[in-house]
Amino acid sequence: MGYDLYIGDRTYSSWSMRGWLMLRAFDIPATVHMAGLYDGTMHEDLAHLAPARLVPVMTTPAGHVVQDTLAMAETLHEENPDAGLWPADAGQRALARGMVAEMHAGFGALRTDCPMNLEHSWSGFEPSDAVRADLARIDRLWSMAMDQSASDAWLFGAYSLADVFYAPVAARIAGYGLPVSDAAQAYVARHLAHPLFRQWRAMGLTKAYDPKPYRLPLDQADWPGPAPLAAAPLDDGTPENNTCPYSGDPVTHLFQVEGRTFGACNAFCRDKTVADAEAWPQFMAVYNS
Repeated sequence: MGYDLYIGDRTYSSWSMRGWLMLRAFDIPATVHMAGLYDGTMHEDLAHLAPARLVPVMTTPAGHVVQDTLAMAETLHEENPDAGLWPADAGQRALARGMVAEMHAGFGALRTDCPMNLEHSWSGFEPSDAVRADLARIDRLWSMAMDQSASDAWLFGAYSLADVFYAPVAARIAGYGLPVSDAAQAYVARHLAHPLFRQWRAMGLTKAYDPKPYRLPLDQADWPGPAPLAAAPLDDGTPENNTCPYSGDPVTHLFQVEGRTFGACNAFCRDKTVADAEAWPQFMAVYNS
């Protein structure tokens, strides 16, 4: 029996994103289940997971229910001590835990004014003084972490839980065009280019909402992350592959990438590939073969 993770949405649920990243980024196997965060079924979907009432929530191999991302993070570290979830250095680990706790409990203005939206970015957003104060604090924390670890990559050199918890913050900075230092912007760009971040976003784009959550009276702009390969679903054609790159099952759903025809075993596999083909090593192995 392994871990089970319950999430609510990929495009808008920043907490769900943290829960998924803390398992996937450290190669901890888990089965993912969807709860109807925006479909009105979340209460019944989580009814068997008391006392949890919000997403994400996790069950452990022993069957224990763990709610809240901070509790999930510590449980995973406790049960997987060699996975590298926290920095190995004690000083860096202390700073990382403090930064995660502050992110978990703080930055209310940024959360309220800039809900995470991975579908597109917004043009013309003007941050309030309170949001600017949150950004200044975040910028300082990131700078302290990188200075302490002498890193120009992730906060503490290797990807850690600190990066997991600040990934949705990076998404907010990118999506709203928020003002931060050049070093912070480089860190944001690193998140947007991370394969798991791209996979999460691509899976989110397979689902549409009407009406969309968190609408703003602003113009929409393209997502500022790496531009995906040109792709679209197809009704018919002859695919280059006979089996799905993900499951190995026979091809049933067709799509085109850069003018070439491929297939997948279901609409979800097709659509996540159409959304960002280069995010998926399994597909790119077929594409480059």
